[in-house]
Amino acid sequence: MSKLTAEKLNAELAKNIVSPVYLLTGEDVYRKNLVIQKIREILHPDDFNSYQSEADKADMGEVLALANTAPVFSENRLVVLTGIEKLRKDPKEALIRYLDNPLPTTTLILTHNDSKKMKTEKVLAEVCSDAGRVANFDELKKDELTAWVRQKLQEKGLQPDFDSVDLLCESVGGELNALENEIEKISLYTAERENKAITKDDVLACIGFSKEENPFELSNAITACNRNRAVKLVDKLVDDGEEPVAILSKMTFPILKMARIKRLSEAGLAPAEILRAAGLMYWESRLVNQARSFPPQKNFLNALNRIIEADSAFKSSSGADPKILLKGILLTLFNK
Repeated sequence: MSKLTAEKLNAELAKNIVSPVYLLTGEDVYRKNLVIQKIREILHPDDFNSYQSEADKADMGEVLALANTAPVFSENRLVVLTGIEKLRKDPKEALIRYLDNPLPTTTLILTHNDSKKMKTEKVLAEVCSDAGRVANFDELKKDELTAWVRQKLQEKGLQPDFDSVDLLCESVGGELNALENEIEKISLYTAERENKAITKDDVLACIGFSKEENPFELSNAITACNRNRAVKLVDKLVDDGEEPVAILSKMTFPILKMARIKRLSEAGLAPAEILRAAGLMYWESRLVNQARSFPPQKNFLNALNRIIEADSAFKSSSGADPKILLKGILLTLFNK
């Protein structure tokens, strides 16, 4: 049997078609768990015919003996091993030997959560493909993720605008389980409202911030190279009582991100290559397009030195004025 896309696998399961072996790869654990749940619903294994464990914590000899045993008072047995990328050489070889001739009455589900390591697992992929199904579940890309979030919100009877969906993705990231939790919070937050339109303010309120304290405001000002706005925000955060170390952290992350983008851009990489090499999310492509307007490399180096000095000062209780140290970093970064 051949490899399948995640969509084709789900379509197959919708017809209650189950194979003896599944290898589910990629970083999206949420969607892989949904597949496992669907297969479990189809097979309905009882406690005597169901086993699940993290691969590195299981006794592979016992697991494979169980997989090779006919089900008890049932037509099917289900065995699930998660995180098989953690298996050592000997148990992995034993697993591959079983996969050469799997028991038809056992459905063995394997999950592999490391895409880079999976590229070297050719033998494992081949035997699983021959014995059953191999499907990849990478994290959803830009359009896929926003569509998924919008659909989940609409399933709750909510009507999100584009900004609210973008902000939810930006604040939570591509981890679907975390996104689902936030969507549930938004649903509860608006449960008593007749108007089910969802805005940025609703999202900010549900993730723990009011619109006056947008957690991304300082980062956005820095990446937009808006020095004056960033300086004013630092003043406000200090005056509002936020810890200087926490403010420094909010500044450091976007500065490091900008420095990586600037270096890769000047090295001549294409925008898509920069996104991958810098470890950016899809919605940060706008930063790649703005790389030419970023400060020169020397400014980043000088600003990072000031960050180290400020961090040391804050942790040593030197008594230095936090505003001077924090704003000094911004002035160094945007020095012309």
